[in-house]
Amino acid sequence: MSDVIVVGAGVVGAACAYYAARAGLDVTVVDRGPVAGGTTGSGEGNILVSDKEPGPELELAVLSNALWRTLSEHGGFEFEPKGGLVVAETGEIQRQLVELAGKQGVEHAVVGGSELRAHEPHLAEGLAGGVYYPQDAQVQPMLAAASLLRHGAESFGRGTLRLRLGVTVTGVLRSGGRVTGVRTSQGDVLGDAVVNAAGTWGGEIAALAGVELPILPRRGFILVTEPLREPLIRHKVYTAAYVTNVASDSAGLETSAVVEGTPAGTVLIGASRERVGFDRTTSVPVLARLAEQAVALFPALREVRAIRSYCGFRPYCPDHLPVIGADPRVPGLYHACGHEGAGIGLAPATGHLLAQLLTGERPDLDLRPFRPERFSEEAA
Repeated sequence: MSDVIVVGAGVVGAACAYYAARAGLDVTVVDRGPVAGGTTGSGEGNILVSDKEPGPELELAVLSNALWRTLSEHGGFEFEPKGGLVVAETGEIQRQLVELAGKQGVEHAVVGGSELRAHEPHLAEGLAGGVYYPQDAQVQPMLAAASLLRHGAESFGRGTLRLRLGVTVTGVLRSGGRVTGVRTSQGDVLGDAVVNAAGTWGGEIAALAGVELPILPRRGFILVTEPLREPLIRHKVYTAAYVTNVASDSAGLETSAVVEGTPAGTVLIGASRERVGFDRTTSVPVLARLAEQAVALFPALREVRAIRSYCGFRPYCPDHLPVIGADPRVPGLYHACGHEGAGIGLAPATGHLLAQLLTGERPDLDLRPFRPERFSEEAA
């Protein structure tokens, strides 16, 4: 019998388990696959404040950014506080970037066109300028999820953390209307609370409990280059179109240049977005467009070989906000999913706030914008 059952061993589920165990709760994490086997394992590891509109998600990102820096002190995963550089192709786009940065209220520096190469010497010529965000960072997402679970399982003199992999949740157990655990492919697992941290599959877990969450997969591809002998890119660099695409509701294909290096010497190139269900078919035209956009931003990449690509599915919600908190429709059920492409960056804050709810503390942030029942309210 656990205090909390977390469904999902991606980075969000790992963060929920970590903070719940630190708070003194006995936690069991259940996942049908391996650690970080879903969206987390297909992510770039973004920890961004630069791409968030002013409002609740930005507040969540700022809290999470600080928590990631604290977590990095434990070690066990790659954490790069590299900063992010958003670049503008035209003067009008630069004006919009500067206006957004002023509204965000986070640390930033406006970069003129003539100053861009001081930040990134290999950038293409002719760009109008940009905005530099020193808080933007990067983690290796699979290592980060594994590290959270490992440290959560260590004795804090408080709670415990158990991990059950290769176990599929097939139902949610209830008694008197309240959640009492989950039914799995390997028997029932009992607990006082269930946290739905199933990412893109969060809607399926919610349905097992008899409630609806409109979470849809939004596919994205990433190109990976051969390792470079010398670092080519210092920061996370992307064009202003990335911010627009993140906020878009379009189901069609959208791409924008997102380029960054890794400690292993490879360069990661994104980003694409499209709603095509769970279709994993490799799209050569999409990869070609990503490569073309990356070369336009960093011409030196034209001589670099791409050695592989991979795709993942972002858990998309119609209002672009994650679902975090207790579900009043089913007592004992909590949600921590629907983060779209920001789940890795927002994971620590999500886990921290949910642990506060589970232990009866007042959360550090107002969770009403993320409430699970908001979609039912809109339908009514």
